[in-house]
Amino acid sequence: MAIKWVLHWQPNAGTTVNSQILSEVSQCVESVNGVKEGRWKATLTFYRPNLRDQTLQAEFPRDFLGISLPEQPNKYYFIIRGQRIVLEADSSILAIMEKLQSYKSRVALNFEGMQYQLGDFQLKVGKVVTNTSESLRGIMMEVEYLPLSSIEKSRQIMEEFLDIWRETVSKKSLPGQFMHNEPNYAEYGLSDQYTSQHTAVQYATVLAQLIATVHQPQPVRN
Repeated sequence: MAIKWVLHWQPNAGTTVNSQILSEVSQCVESVNGVKEGRWKATLTFYRPNLRDQTLQAEFPRDFLGISLPEQPNKYYFIIRGQRIVLEADSSILAIMEKLQSYKSRVALNFEGMQYQLGDFQLKVGKVVTNTSESLRGIMMEVEYLPLSSIEKSRQIMEEFLDIWRETVSKKSLPGQFMHNEPNYAEYGLSDQYTSQHTAVQYATVLAQLIATVHQPQPVRN
């Protein structure tokens, strides 16, 4: 499987994300001859235990994430962040969970946008919105390098691509930049060979960064 990096837009202090930034970033991809390949969507859902007996609370994870990825429509991924566990399941697990009513969905976030081909790279640029509102919660980008599946062997190529990409975006003088925070995959028991479980862990990491960004203190205006 090809290697992927999932990045989030980090706004400058005192600024917020908006649809104009997303539009300008998309124009940057097209300016370097990115070819549109269609729309894409990934969904990340927060689950909480639906406990009838509150004394059992300590026996269940307080919350966990479920992720559906466009490249794996028949799979569903679970991440328990506290214990650093990632699991791959058949997508039919959702129907089972619905029947059991053991966990309830608290909120779902949709990552959605346009996919582009750029030589050996595939780029997905999109917005982050909740399933109940079109209000923009963040901007993210997924960079996929198709020829390699080794995380270590592809690192230099990915970093060089990211440098070129940031230089392209910097010409727009936008109030922020794309950040890549690589998770410690070994903590999740994942190897150097890239899999969709690595992608799921990255989405969970990006989510944590987006939450931190939303809650960062804003400057006091007189």
